[in-house]
Amino acid sequence: MYTLHIDDLNGTDRDIDEPNWRSRRMVLAKEKVGFSLHETTLRAGTENDFWYANHVEAVYCVGGKGTLTDKETGKEYPITDGFLYLLDGHEKHHVSVEEEMRMVCVFNPPVTGREVHDTDGVYPLIIEED
Repeated sequence: MYTLHIDDLNGTDRDIDEPNWRSRRMVLAKEKVGFSLHETTLRAGTENDFWYANHVEAVYCVGGKGTLTDKETGKEYPITDGFLYLLDGHEKHHVSVEEEMRMVCVFNPPVTGREVHDTDGVYPLIIEED
């Protein structure tokens, strides 16, 4: 069994704090369960472009308010507490944040925690070595 409290991640290598967002990675590839799980906070007033070309991501909003734009279709979706989106087609997307948003994110394949968004918003595919 694996347990933790989110606050135990503060200031560790699993706590990634960027100007627009903060991601605390609760489950990573090294846990060997086939997915990774993160809590990501998107800061109010920010504009964020993402494209997970190498991962499928499910994102569940548990607080805040913003807008998701599918950059391929231009379709917009309001994000509020209880809204989920699944990037099962590796969609390029944009998130505008009106009120700070707390998101629970699941990635497959799991991320290792060493990934960094490139200029297109893509995480590289890094395979965890045994």
